[in-house]
Formats: sequence, C-alpha cells, structure tokens
Amino acid sequence: MVLLKRVFALFVLTLLTAVPASAQCLSQGEARQAVASGKAASLGSMKSAAGGEIVKAQLCIEGGRYVYRLSVLVGGKVQTKVLNASR
Repeated sequence: MVLLKRVFALFVLTLLTAVPASAQCLSQGEARQAVASGKAASLGSMKSAAGGEIVKAQLCIEGGRYVYRLSVLVGGKVQTKVLNASR
C-alpha cells in the first residue's frame, strides 16, 4: 500500500510540478560540478531542511542563485519546496 501511494504521488508530482520559466535547471553533470566547486551545497546537506522524504530533486539557477527544487513526501502527500543552495 505504501509503495502504491509513492507511485501515485510521483505520478501526480510529474503532472503538477512545473519549473518557473526563469529557472534554469542543471544536468546531473553540471550539478555535480557546481557542488564540487563549492558554488552549491550538496543535496545531502539539504536533507534535514527538506522536512520529509525527498522523492525528486533538481539543482537550478533562479535569480542568479542556486536552489534545489525538491519534491518531498510529507505525511503521505508530495510537497514542492525550493531551498537556497548557494554558498
């Protein structure tokens, strides 16, 4: 049942999560490079601030700063959170 809820949550997330036009999300390689260079925080360092189970994460540039756009499972519901990742 829990697996079914997660699959459903991911499906809904895919339909509802939209990245603002002003955001430029990075590829995995670009994200690794930004973290390795110290320009952006690692995803692991953001886990406690997420407040739930991270089911999807993208490192993006919004307004000239790095942010993580996260989909977080909280109490059986998926929430979108944007956390500052700039160093």
